[in-house]
Amino acid sequence: MATSNFAWTCFLVVLGLSVVTGQPLVPALYLFGDSIVDVGNNNYLETLIKANFPPYGRDFINHTATGRFCNGKLATDFTGENLGFTDYPKPYLSNNAKTRKNMLLGANFASAGSGYYDTTATIYNTLSLTKQLALYKDYQNRLVVIVGKVNASATINGSIHFLSAGSSDFVQNYYINPLLYKKYTVDQFSDILIQSYSNFVQALYNLGARKIGVTTLPPIGCLPASITLFSDDTNKCVDKMNRAAVYFNNKLNATSQNLQKKLTNLNLVVLDIYQPLLDLVNKPIENGFFEARKACCGSGLLETSFLCNSKSPGTCANASEYVFWDGFHPTEAANQVLSSDLLVSGLSLI
Repeated sequence: MATSNFAWTCFLVVLGLSVVTGQPLVPALYLFGDSIVDVGNNNYLETLIKANFPPYGRDFINHTATGRFCNGKLATDFTGENLGFTDYPKPYLSNNAKTRKNMLLGANFASAGSGYYDTTATIYNTLSLTKQLALYKDYQNRLVVIVGKVNASATINGSIHFLSAGSSDFVQNYYINPLLYKKYTVDQFSDILIQSYSNFVQALYNLGARKIGVTTLPPIGCLPASITLFSDDTNKCVDKMNRAAVYFNNKLNATSQNLQKKLTNLNLVVLDIYQPLLDLVNKPIENGFFEARKACCGSGLLETSFLCNSKSPGTCANASEYVFWDGFHPTEAANQVLSSDLLVSGLSLI
């Protein structure tokens, strides 16, 4: 896949550092948010928003459907590898996450269908950010028992906390929920989400986090499901949804700068995925892809979660040719490209 020479240079520098030290470049990784980073927490919830069945995971290790909303690896899986990790943080709701070995890797608290707006998670019976934060507190208590208070604090302070949320709030709540879109303008709803984001970052900071990376919203109007549901048959990206994402992202950047100034020793980095994904959508061929309008799974127009299953007619044979795996989520191949951009943006977190 195409990527910039600068991105490859950064990747080689980071790879070289991890090889020289023989250790990951940070002690652990902690992940929060939605389906972009969920690796299987929803497997343990009574929710329809799951991905622990074929064809999900068909290109992952051992062709296993772990609960990742992808045919293979997530962008954050690649990021972890780039940082020198040889295994991935486990979904915290799994028993496997509580072993000493896996606790020292970090943990994944993300839950598909959640967002900055806690009610989004309530609708889909998934883990809100409030609940994810409570689980993180539980993790910290367990970590103290394993390594002691001083070592636990050092681990938390030195590790990367990664947050990806907001898409579900818009695509799977605001735009389909008259109780929201009749009450709030898009900008007003964005402001509510930004306040939740600010509160979450401050809560992480109060728990010892000093290195936090947060992704922007992607071009939500270009998701196959968004085009199918909201494009008025134009078969093009939905401009109003992309404008909403841009407004949100601008507020996210401004709020993050203010938090950085306000909170001593906080390293808060906004990781842009809007433009990199938009580039893949607008110029798929130039970036090594064949299809960017339709997803690989099923008809490619809408299917996700239980609608994307082993009996879905039309699922593509080679997902690496597609930007999107299902109606909402990128393929492993697209995630690998996005992870290079995340690496460049996030170098200052290391």
